[in-house]
Amino acid sequence: MRTTTGSTRHKAKKRLFKRAKGYNGGRGKLIRSVKETLLRSGAYAFRDRRVRKRDFRKLWIIRINAAVRQHDLRYSEFIYGLKLANIEMDRKTLSEMAIHDEAGFKDVCDKVKEALASKAA
Repeated sequence: MRTTTGSTRHKAKKRLFKRAKGYNGGRGKLIRSVKETLLRSGAYAFRDRRVRKRDFRKLWIIRINAAVRQHDLRYSEFIYGLKLANIEMDRKTLSEMAIHDEAGFKDVCDKVKEALASKAA
């Protein structure tokens, strides 16, 4: 008895085409191109989930540096001063604080300056 491309194959292809919805030209219509495109897009997605973390960390550091310079400190001094003052805040929180809570950030900068001054003395 001859076997045909039945419902299972159709279902699998339908699943792939659904994931490739909105892709341009053959990338969304031709099964071989769809498979290649989905494979590549999955690799990019995996890679860029990690790149996004790097990019956000860079952004937080830039924001903290800009805010800290208004208080006559450099970023590297500020981070070292945080460690000396036993202030355990991550860069994301410090960045948000620099933008939305300027008074609180100023207090943190003052404590950092005190810690740096006591270390130097």
